[in-house]
Amino acid sequence: MKKFLRSLLSKAMNLLGPEPLPASLEAPKEIIESPLEKDVPTKVNIPKKAAKKPKTIPALSHQERDVRDFAEMMGIPFLALSKNRTTPILYENPERGEKVKVTAHTGHFIASIYDWDIIVFVASKMQEIINSGSDIPPRTMKITRYELLKALNRKEGKKQFIDLVGSLDRLQLTGISTTIRNQDSQYRAGFGFLDSWGYTERKDVREIHITLSQWLYDGICAQGALLKVSSKYFELTSGMKRFLYRTARKHAGKNENAWEFSVEKLYEKSGSEREFRSFKSDLKTAVLANDIPDYDIRWVERNRNSFVNFKKRKEILLLEESNQSVLWGVHHVQMSSMDKK
Repeated sequence: MKKFLRSLLSKAMNLLGPEPLPASLEAPKEIIESPLEKDVPTKVNIPKKAAKKPKTIPALSHQERDVRDFAEMMGIPFLALSKNRTTPILYENPERGEKVKVTAHTGHFIASIYDWDIIVFVASKMQEIINSGSDIPPRTMKITRYELLKALNRKEGKKQFIDLVGSLDRLQLTGISTTIRNQDSQYRAGFGFLDSWGYTERKDVREIHITLSQWLYDGICAQGALLKVSSKYFELTSGMKRFLYRTARKHAGKNENAWEFSVEKLYEKSGSEREFRSFKSDLKTAVLANDIPDYDIRWVERNRNSFVNFKKRKEILLLEESNQSVLWGVHHVQMSSMDKK
């Protein structure tokens, strides 16, 4: 009887179809019944391994950084406006007893206003140390290659590094003889901008060490020696416009009143090796463009003479006043809370 029942049950199962899977092995109903899955092909695409991209420096930010320049050298021609000058720069101001002579080393050009970007960066780092009050800035600064190139708004690359090495060489080998800081007519100095520089490259380090000359180091460390400048200064590709910006920052500063120089005086302060007529033409073109950071510059003709007028832009003055108010507010709050204690 049992055999008969088993046989009958087996035939019934065959008629009904294959035995269903246990509930634990069934596919979830929401996947089987989902209308989104009805027309989807069953082929599975396995993504290929992404190719490695070369490591690059991220896009440089043009946000304001605390950039500082050496005021003493912003109003006197210590630097060439072109990148390939070999003729000496000669400057004299009898009224102040100031004399400057800048010469090129054999086989090299005079350090230019573009090479000076490195000193601006080093001076800015020194100012950070001075502001922190934690220590005296060292005369030798160690900086990563990446950090220096990024700060100078330059990309990482073989050509950029070769250019950087050339700048460091010129800053070291350019010779300066001057009576600046000549208080009693007894002092005279001869030096290069750098005493030395070096580069270390290992698997994990690309580092540049820069040692300033003693004269330059002493000047930068003097109280109030550094002026804050716009980080957009590094974007100026014209030597003439860089000269105009540094002149504006040095003399017009943060004043609401304009500052004015004759073209002849600017020619003298620039140390340009071009003939006066050519210099005047280049100067006028740069002034009419009126696109240096923070300042409006105008060409003025008066009494058959030509002048350049420098004035801080109103929106920059308002922004600085606003920032100063915020800082004063924070200072006032801090002082109030200290009084309560």
